[in-house]
Amino acid sequence: MHTVAVLALDQVIPFDLSAPIDTFNWARLPDGRAPYRVRVCSVTEEVSAGAFTVRAPYGLDALAEADTIVLPGTADPTGPLPPGVAEALRAAAANGTRIASICVGAFLFAATGLLDGQRATTHWIAAGDLAALHPAVTVDPNVLYVDNGQFLTSAGAAAAMDMCLHMIRKDYGSAVAAHAARMSVVPLEREGGQAQFIVHDRPPAPAGTTMEPLLEWLEENAGHDLTLEDIAARAGTSARTLNRRFREQTGTTPLQWLHRARVRTAQHLLENTDHPVERIAVQAGFGSPTAFRDRFKRVVGTSPQAYRRAFRGAPPRESGTGSRETGAGGLEVRVPQQS
Repeated sequence: MHTVAVLALDQVIPFDLSAPIDTFNWARLPDGRAPYRVRVCSVTEEVSAGAFTVRAPYGLDALAEADTIVLPGTADPTGPLPPGVAEALRAAAANGTRIASICVGAFLFAATGLLDGQRATTHWIAAGDLAALHPAVTVDPNVLYVDNGQFLTSAGAAAAMDMCLHMIRKDYGSAVAAHAARMSVVPLEREGGQAQFIVHDRPPAPAGTTMEPLLEWLEENAGHDLTLEDIAARAGTSARTLNRRFREQTGTTPLQWLHRARVRTAQHLLENTDHPVERIAVQAGFGSPTAFRDRFKRVVGTSPQAYRRAFRGAPPRESGTGSRETGAGGLEVRVPQQS
């Protein structure tokens, strides 16, 4: 059996911990056998997971016996690694062990130095911090996961399952991975990357800058057919001067800013109306449905229809309450009793 060690450090994020446990445990070979043995490891006897504590049956020594090590994120991923963790991970890497991080677990991974010179990802909201803290790592905030061969990193939350299914497919083929996906009630392949979840804020412009009135006018008129010359005329300057001043004050060009404003309008319409894509293309100010689809996919990372399917909002699933004493991999979970 392929042994997967999930390392639970203090303040582990519960979903990051449970996602690989459940996904790997759902996998079944054609004859019904389980291909993975999942072991939850920790440094200390008990580990806080926010609303509850967990007691893992394995210590750091189990990492040396693992074929794959998974690093869930923690509530404070920029803190120092506990003693012995970096050394154990580097030793496992030297022996060829596959190591994968989930969400902000990439900070823990990067702290070992193993990601230096590698491409990696993390939750899009933390990507800038990861790049600043570990400049030797090439951070890509737009993808669901990055596979460098021996080392893998995933984006936030559900992207952990995408990465785990990808590893199952590499290990045992598409049929085994498809079964695990069905049992997890998730698609084996998702359209688009992490970019579709990024909130594209209006490009910043300091209050009081000379561009502020023009930006307000552009926001109000984004649905109109505007050229660079139209925008320059509104600003009372030449197109060349407008481009220079606009980039100095906003960090982008007038047309790039306008395209982003139109995409934001389209996202709102896709989420909140039943209008066909062709109508939304006109409402958002794109010249044609084709131009709209091309620009939308370039900015968001997926098609307008796929975005609508993802964000029209299925009703949330209800979850039960209570405690369980033992779970997959021998993990013991303790939920504090309410007084």
